[in-house]
Amino acid sequence: MRTLPDMLAFAVTEGMLHFELAAAYEIFTAPQLDYRVVVCGNAPVRAGRFTLEPDLPLDRLDQAGTVVVPGIADVDEPIAPELVRAVRRAHEKGARIVSLCTGAFVLAEAGLLDGLRATTHWAHTGVMAQRYPRVRVDPDVLYVDNGRVLTSAGKAAAIDLSLHLIRADHGTATANTAARRLVVPPHRDGGQAQFVPAPVPSAEGHPLTELFDWASARLDRRITVEDLARRAHMSSRHLTRLFRSVTGTTPLQWLHSQRIRRAQELLEMTDDSVDMIAEASGMGTATTLRRHFHRTVGVPPDTYRRTFRPVGGHQVSGGTLS
Repeated sequence: MRTLPDMLAFAVTEGMLHFELAAAYEIFTAPQLDYRVVVCGNAPVRAGRFTLEPDLPLDRLDQAGTVVVPGIADVDEPIAPELVRAVRRAHEKGARIVSLCTGAFVLAEAGLLDGLRATTHWAHTGVMAQRYPRVRVDPDVLYVDNGRVLTSAGKAAAIDLSLHLIRADHGTATANTAARRLVVPPHRDGGQAQFVPAPVPSAEGHPLTELFDWASARLDRRITVEDLARRAHMSSRHLTRLFRSVTGTTPLQWLHSQRIRRAQELLEMTDDSVDMIAEASGMGTATTLRRHFHRTVGVPPDTYRRTFRPVGGHQVSGGTLS
């Protein structure tokens, strides 16, 4: 059977976790995206308290350009062999394989994570490392992108990885639109810590909300940690600790990621020169922007612009989809 690059298939079997499945399905079926989303399974399956009717049998999974494996409820139960075979066959035919939460156990069972760095819900990383010693399990990240094989940590990290895929396939502006629709942050870096010991305040009472807005409106200017600390009315040391507890990163790393995202948006949505974008994003010079952009995004700014230029008001994908 012919592989369909725009087909995104959820691989389901009995005992799937409903949160990750429902969240990812909601994200990938957004009206501004062109994924052809289907659910593949051999029979109606229970996901939490819900029963799901698949669209296609599991043996059609190998037609998909992208396969999403939701989390499994009980990692101590044997994984359905037909699911493992279907996921492995789809990978062999060239599909991009994505696991959410404990769905990584399915990928590991299929041998797709051997020799690769991967993650899963922090509560199960120890079990995974012990059961699959050839997998380099990283318990401290939100998601890991190995190109054709991607894994996420638990719960909300599934949303982060889903938005990361949209960003890769359709560009930053489309990913941001999808995030706004879901009322979630548009981007959390995959290397961010998945478990933060201190509770994260609600959006209404977030101690850094005003500071984030202030800094985001001034990315074209030089901003130091001392500037941020003065604005937040706290010491630089205290601000750094607070940033780490809330975002999982440092103030300077956060600023750097904001500047790169601003550059991405301007490359996608304007005809501004690289020099102008470097100035507007606070990178200073085109040389500096090119160096940091290539290091962070993986391609030069000009290549990124050609890949994600709007055509007729829609983003052009340079990723798996066509």
